[in-house]
Amino acid sequence: MSAAIPPPKRTSELVVAHMERLIRDGDWPIGERIPAEPELVERFGVGRNTIREAVRALEHVGMLTPRRGDGTYVRSANPYAAVIQRETTAELLDLLQVRRALETEAAAAAARSATADARKRIRRLLEVAENAFVSGELDSYDQADLAFHEGVVAGCGNPLLVQIYAGVLEAMRRSHAEVTRALQSTRIHPPGHRALVEAIERGDPDAARDAVADYLAEAEEGARQ
Repeated sequence: MSAAIPPPKRTSELVVAHMERLIRDGDWPIGERIPAEPELVERFGVGRNTIREAVRALEHVGMLTPRRGDGTYVRSANPYAAVIQRETTAELLDLLQVRRALETEAAAAAARSATADARKRIRRLLEVAENAFVSGELDSYDQADLAFHEGVVAGCGNPLLVQIYAGVLEAMRRSHAEVTRALQSTRIHPPGHRALVEAIERGDPDAARDAVADYLAEAEEGARQ
């Protein structure tokens, strides 16, 4: 029995995919207004109804947002981050709980299967973050710490989890300074980060989970203060 031939995509779906690429690649930056409808009609070579359908689809997932009398603006480059923004008040504790759910299993997977190069990269990212923290360079630390967590998740080798976490990471960027201020008051970098790296290097998934739980528990405690 021959396999069924998938139906061709609707024109509006192709336009949506093209618009998503423009947003993802930075051609339409976050916070900027997208071109007006007549320009989009000319650019994509389709009718107004198709453009409106595509724009509504991206508004629905939260990547675009309309502003009455001022056009349509890019809200997010990642549909997962857009869902987080749309479906939650983005309270810090809520976000930390989402991180706990994703990062514990990503860390365990990284401990099981991260390549030697990935392990070395995670170690380097930790050292950059620790140095920035000790030096009191908080802006640099924010970026370095986010890069560290992104590197750990990338080490799990699951591209879908990496993509989902990218959405969480985008939401984290908006609240990370708050977490950093709470940590800086203690003058001690969370030891769970180093414990996590050592667990990954040893190939110990259980210890990796425990390390994530430890440093997120500290972050949650700081957020409650």
